[in-house]
Amino acid sequence: MRCDGRMKTREGTCGHAPHGDGPTAPGAVYTCPMHPEVRQPGPGHCPICGMALEPLLPAAGHADTSEFDDGSRRFWRTLPLTLLTVVLAMAGHRPGGLAPALRSWLELALATPVVLWGGWPFFARAARSVRDRRPNMWTLIGLGVAIAYGYSVAATLIPQAFPASFAQHGRVGVYFESAAAITSLTLLGQMLELGARARTSTAIEALLNLAPRTARRLRADGAEEDVPLAEVRVGDRLRVRPGENVPTDGVVLDGSSTVDESMLTGEPVPVAKRVGDKLIGASLNTTGGFVMRAERVGSATVLAQIVRMVAQAQRSRAPMQRLADVVAGGFVLAVIAVAAITFVAWAALGPEPRVAYALLNALAVLIIACPCALGLATPMSILVATGQAARAGILFRDAAAIEALRTIDTLVVDKTGTLTAGKPVFARCVPAPGQDEDAVLRLAASLDRASEHPLAQAIVAEAGRRNLPLAEPAGFRNEPGIGVAGTIEGRAVLLGGTALMARAGIDVAPLHDAAERLRAEGASVVHVAIAGRLAGLLAVSDPIKPGAPTAVRELGRSGMRVIMASGDGWTTVRAVGARLGIEEVIGEASPQDKVALIARLQAAGRKVAMAGDGINDAPALARADVGIAMGTGTDVAMNSAHVTLVQGDLGAILRARTISTQTVRNMRQNLVFAFVYNALGVPLAAGVLYPLTGTLLSPMIAALAMSASSLSVVGNALRLRRL
Repeated sequence: MRCDGRMKTREGTCGHAPHGDGPTAPGAVYTCPMHPEVRQPGPGHCPICGMALEPLLPAAGHADTSEFDDGSRRFWRTLPLTLLTVVLAMAGHRPGGLAPALRSWLELALATPVVLWGGWPFFARAARSVRDRRPNMWTLIGLGVAIAYGYSVAATLIPQAFPASFAQHGRVGVYFESAAAITSLTLLGQMLELGARARTSTAIEALLNLAPRTARRLRADGAEEDVPLAEVRVGDRLRVRPGENVPTDGVVLDGSSTVDESMLTGEPVPVAKRVGDKLIGASLNTTGGFVMRAERVGSATVLAQIVRMVAQAQRSRAPMQRLADVVAGGFVLAVIAVAAITFVAWAALGPEPRVAYALLNALAVLIIACPCALGLATPMSILVATGQAARAGILFRDAAAIEALRTIDTLVVDKTGTLTAGKPVFARCVPAPGQDEDAVLRLAASLDRASEHPLAQAIVAEAGRRNLPLAEPAGFRNEPGIGVAGTIEGRAVLLGGTALMARAGIDVAPLHDAAERLRAEGASVVHVAIAGRLAGLLAVSDPIKPGAPTAVRELGRSGMRVIMASGDGWTTVRAVGARLGIEEVIGEASPQDKVALIARLQAAGRKVAMAGDGINDAPALARADVGIAMGTGTDVAMNSAHVTLVQGDLGAILRARTISTQTVRNMRQNLVFAFVYNALGVPLAAGVLYPLTGTLLSPMIAALAMSASSLSVVGNALRLRRL
């Protein structure tokens, strides 16, 4: 939801203009951590809960502190007046002290700047909540302070209008010290909370600050120039020297080095980069220098996508928060009703001075029951957890994914690019009788030029190594998970597995034994048919990822059932499964077969995650309870998944489950604390213990407890930074 000057939410318009005197990033959009549907240009306050908005996406090297600065200024400038008011109220009635009427006027003079200037933001938010019919914590605070201050002003200006029973220590009782102290304590709580909330976005800010401000571009005449990063375009040649950050995503053209990608991928070991290797923008070049070609710039880079996904996850709503939302929805009105009942009960049944007791206890109920801690319970945990996950190269799409991952008991995993490196190497070509090996390879590579599949890239690369002239394909068709088809130089060409050949009515029996031998070696076999007849086989081997065997073993030990489903032939899949220790394997699985497999597992009561990296995995990733995409795979797969592993390391699933488990535990702790706090605090403030112990809760102590409850929730969430 967006707005221009007037913020819109699902239910209406809040009607308030953006405010704040601090610097803001140009065009920055602000949102509420508790209500992510609220968005507006520039800082302000949420029309639903009244909380200070924060940037949807922090700017690199730029932090907007206007809200914190304003609150800090109001707090420190009014604190001396508050202290003087409290001291005067507590000690002024002693014998030989100031005249009672004079004390009231002095307290009025001291408390008025505190309440009207220091507490002005509270009253503004409270008024908005009433106008928009959205009662929130500021409704309670504003109402409580206004009642205490307004009653005291009337008692000072027109004491003769009050009954004699209202008199205390020679004057009508006033509560300026309560109004001033509540205002100052609330300002202090806001300062501490804003400071703690600011620390939850450090992960995004750290990522943003990785990107260099400039890049060294090589011009066509050979000269070099430093240009702002925003001016770099796709295709530009850039020089990266030792110790510099890679300016943008690209590929090495000349030179070699080792690059530290740990901040983006979670992989601690620097990666060797040579000519042709891919580069991730913002990673750190360590040893050698090289020349690169920019391939992705601006919002298309891996860094930009990571930041966007982390920010999206941080602003999403956890399913667990729905309970808090339901409770908080009617909580404020219930508290006002309890405060009214408290006032009436004390005024009718309490000891003298009854009205004084009634007013103080009603104020304590209003102040201590602020539902801020309840609203912060899950958003703060999500903010911290997603930032920590990003540091480890794990990107959650939303809060629901974090909450769901811990329940997963079954993992369906693709082979190519997930268990294997995803960078297949051409092994051999087996032509059918009467066919020429190079001719078969040339036609197959010509068709595969239009395919994005890793196997196709290996075939095209081999044709290039043999210097075979490739033709332009016509009528190219991609059958995800099955193969490709098209026309090359007027001849129909098919490339794929036995399923595609069977559908086209092509007999693969003449090369069946050769195909099985290749598959038994762990190679993927691609059938080539030309003009309706089998022309040969292409064998492509894809080495298993170094960490895959350990990851599969550890996943099994954690109690997870691992199933490998691949479009490769059964023999290849069984061979790879045996090497990895995966007992359940499924070969020749089409995208529809993978979706059906997940559906069957879910119908049997299993919680299923799907891990894959290709376009053909996208339907299964979307169908699974949690889809896990390899960051080394296709954009389609990542867009369909709930979790992305930037490094493409299957072992990161274990780390992601740990983060999920700890985060959900943290959210539950916060919710329990918030519920228990309000369940105990409201009756205590209402004075239920007074008949037994003579104990009452001062409104000032209630204000301190209210701030402490919010801080405890934020502080508990920040413990997740140690994950």
